[in-house]
Formats: sequence, structure tokens, C-alpha cells
Amino acid sequence: MYQGTYHKQYRQQEVMGASPLRLVIMTYDLAIRACEQKDFAKAIQTISALRDALDLDYPEVSTGLFRLYQWCMDCIRKNDYASASATLVELRGAWVTTEQKLAAQQSYVTTTTPAYATALGNILT
Repeated sequence: MYQGTYHKQYRQQEVMGASPLRLVIMTYDLAIRACEQKDFAKAIQTISALRDALDLDYPEVSTGLFRLYQWCMDCIRKNDYASASATLVELRGAWVTTEQKLAAQQSYVTTTTPAYATALGNILT
């Protein structure tokens, strides 16, 4: 009983202290895990959170990601979790590479914006 409570508190602290980029990666982890477990509701919910968090001020990037997220959700609806998972794994890898490059340049911002933390943080805890 207590272990579950401590795990939830730890997870909440981890999410609230994470950078926006780390939150995206954590959300990908959750979506990939949901696909591996063939958890329809969690997979759709998590991919929807990624889609809804897109910054539409950058249409060339956000439009492509939006379409990929929609495609992943279509795959899941067709019970093709493997294709959705493979796509999410590749996208996650790109975000991890970006995070590593930013960290190497020492220009990595580690503050979390409250709106972003709420949008993806709720799905992660």
C-alpha cells in the first residue's frame, strides 16, 4: 500500500521537475509501453496528449508530427500496435538525440512551463 503511494509521489516529483523535452520523452515511453501491452485506452490517451501538446507556431514540424500521431492512432484502432510502436520508438530516438545535443551545447533549459507540465504531466502520473 505504501509502496504505491511513494511511487506515485516520486513520479509526480519527477514529472514536475522535468524539462519540457524530458516530458515529451517520458510521454513517448508511456505510449510505447502501452503499445507493447496492447493497452488501447492508454495508447490512444498518451498519443493524443502528444498530439495536443504540439506547438502549432511551427507548422512545418507540427503538421508532420500531427499526421504521424494520427497514423499511429489509426494503427492502434486496427490492432496494429507493432507499427505504431515502431514509429513511436523512432520518434522518441529523435527527441533523445535532440536532448543530448542541447545538453552538450550547455544551452539546455531545465525549467518547466506550468501549462506544458499540466498537459503532459497529468498523463504521466
